[in-house]
Amino acid sequence: MATVAAMDELAAVVAAARACRICAGRWPHPPRPVLRAAATARLLIIGQAPGARVQASGLSWTDASGDRLRQWLGLDHDAFYDETKVALVSMGFCFPGTDPKGGDYPPPRICANTWHPRLRPLLPDIRLTLLVGGLAQARYLGARRKASVAETVAAWRDHQPDFIPLPHPSWRNTGWLKRNPWFEAELLPVLRLRTAAALADGA
Repeated sequence: MATVAAMDELAAVVAAARACRICAGRWPHPPRPVLRAAATARLLIIGQAPGARVQASGLSWTDASGDRLRQWLGLDHDAFYDETKVALVSMGFCFPGTDPKGGDYPPPRICANTWHPRLRPLLPDIRLTLLVGGLAQARYLGARRKASVAETVAAWRDHQPDFIPLPHPSWRNTGWLKRNPWFEAELLPVLRLRTAAALADGA
């Protein structure tokens, strides 16, 4: 259970992260760190980095990927953005720019290396952590992850009860989702049950 002191400490770290300018000058656009976390959060979602739309809105997952992620979790907008219960902390807090192929560059490692060790210990009530994409899986599963995101997600049962690895909900993964119907048939029902249990009062 988070104490008042822990809540205050986390609020200070979140404020510092939002003011971070360690990557200033790395991209044509200015840094705009985006994250949400409260010491009472029970569900932690760790993605890769904000996209251009999130960079513009200043709110995590305000794009088509976020719509798909909320559908996967069975959460509406208000539940997903209830900061007292859901923490949104990506591997990079700022939009890293777009590569020549139209995808986003990976976030610089310095972001997670700087902020995750300060943030994660101040989230004592987390009941479930969702690792969305390969970077989050590499950091939090370490040697337990498989050779690819697809293989790691397929072995999701190995990481219960603390973690559920997920593919990124980007439209770029629509083909993979169609080729792997087990994801919707087997994993999503468990994901929704575990998400609801993590957020339930008195659990």
